[in-house]
Amino acid sequence: MEKVKFEIEVPVHASPNMLYQYISSPSNLQEWFADKVNSRGKVFSFIWEDTEELAELVIKKSGERVRWKWIESKEDDSFFEIKIQVDPLTNDVSLIITDFADDEDEVEEAKQLWENQIDELKNTIGA
Repeated sequence: MEKVKFEIEVPVHASPNMLYQYISSPSNLQEWFADKVNSRGKVFSFIWEDTEELAELVIKKSGERVRWKWIESKEDDSFFEIKIQVDPLTNDVSLIITDFADDEDEVEEAKQLWENQIDELKNTIGA
């Protein structure tokens, strides 16, 4: 089944350098993204309550973006990415989230989940 790609942009009042720490390091991801985050090399373990999901780190550009590929989704082109974007005119900072939903019906729910996670990040860093 073909997954549905979606993207959301969320403004965040924080420095790109601080944001990068919160999207790239397991200990900081654990503060807002998942209950527990571990990494062994390029494989990250994300734990929510009793569920563990494994993802491979496929892109890590310092200060810019982090992309993971869920291990269980090896057969498709899906991934999830958190990218920091700075507007060249206003210097406004946003996070661009790219992710995939299983079907069109799940896109809105997935976007809402990401927005809730980003709100949690904002609370964590005081943005």
